[in-house]
Amino acid sequence: MTEIDRDRLAELFERERAEFESSHPKSKAAYAAADHLFGRVPMTWMNKKSGSFPIYFESARGNRVLDIDGHEYIDFALGDTGSMAGHSAPEVVAAVQRRIGEQGGLTTMLPTEDAEWVGAELARRFGMDRWSFALTATDANRWVIRLVRALTGRSKILFHSYCYHGSVDESLIVVGPDGHAMSRPGNVGEPVDVLETSRVAEFNDLEALERELAHGDVAAVLIEPALTNIGIVLPEPGYHEGVRGLTRKYGTLLIIDETHTFSAGPGGMTKAIDLDPDIVVIGKAIGGGIPTAAYGLSADFAEKALARDDLDLIDMGGVGGTLAGNPLSVAAMRATLEHVLTEKAFAHMIATCDVFTQGMNDIFDKYDLPWSINQLGARCEYRFAKPYPRNGGEANAAADGDLEDFLHLYLANRGIMLTPFHNMALMCPTTTVADVEKHHEVFEKAIRELLDA
Repeated sequence: MTEIDRDRLAELFERERAEFESSHPKSKAAYAAADHLFGRVPMTWMNKKSGSFPIYFESARGNRVLDIDGHEYIDFALGDTGSMAGHSAPEVVAAVQRRIGEQGGLTTMLPTEDAEWVGAELARRFGMDRWSFALTATDANRWVIRLVRALTGRSKILFHSYCYHGSVDESLIVVGPDGHAMSRPGNVGEPVDVLETSRVAEFNDLEALERELAHGDVAAVLIEPALTNIGIVLPEPGYHEGVRGLTRKYGTLLIIDETHTFSAGPGGMTKAIDLDPDIVVIGKAIGGGIPTAAYGLSADFAEKALARDDLDLIDMGGVGGTLAGNPLSVAAMRATLEHVLTEKAFAHMIATCDVFTQGMNDIFDKYDLPWSINQLGARCEYRFAKPYPRNGGEANAAADGDLEDFLHLYLANRGIMLTPFHNMALMCPTTTVADVEKHHEVFEKAIRELLDA
């Protein structure tokens, strides 16, 4: 297997960084002038950048982004799934403009008829009977956690190590080097020790999962059906059947978070591999770029919750927000689900991602690189390991920040944008095979330079 010369890597990275600084003077100046922003950016995670400063955004359509220096990018990041429908899809823009202009009323605390349409469509796609809306999947997860604790009388939630459920406090738990649970490194100001609220097991490890569930204090297992924020770690054959069997054995509810795994198809992995959860959470992509999220409950669970007269589900009980389910978000959800992220669109997106995956495998083989790529429908991601890691701990160990930054910066300097947090590429309805081929052309040039081939 080919090894990377770290001195060569450092030399090329410095060259690319110098090129980035010289070709992005307006972004550089905007970052330097942002004295009133915490970390100089609207959100501190925008400092996850391979260059010396972030790229400042000007406009976007479909899978194209233009920065304030006039550079256009083929966008494979797509807002880390938030813009999986493509930037400013015409159908979503039209629905939003109608609500803002012709109809009016962005926040009223009143329902619209569109909300029932969206609920029915989500039920058709994901199988859950009753739906409620949030503005982020983080909030949807938080509210669902409150519900399952209230109805089960159990205090703990079980997660997979290195999972992604937004900034939910309980989810920031991993399996440590000694095999025991610990707070995820870098966890900011945890309100209580995460070991008091949560349990954890590695993905694809049914033995560890059963060991944790056997304590009898787990209200629910909250999982991504494939890990997506630490590479794409796919479930091994029989894993999900095992998870569902164990949760039933120990009287534990099962929550599936489809926020990223929606890329698997119109009904996410829940529909694609016939999962049978008690609750489904989804966010980001269903609003076409407008903030929104949703959680779906089985009819039985919903009836039990509503029958509890000791739970304040209407006022200050901890479930809900003033802006959740607002007319603008609901209109955007309906337009996205009805007209943009359709079965036909997914078929195109997945077929395009097939080409991306095959092309990357061809490059890895051609240069004998010990890297691998996994695909989840319209989404794929490579990791600097071969074979691909089978759990979050292994995927985390396969990270290489210097190599990742070089590749991201090399691509950005040549008009290709990947997700800044990891090596993920996502296809939207307007992504073409030509876009994929352009990525592969530039990526292979980077590899040739890196290997001095």
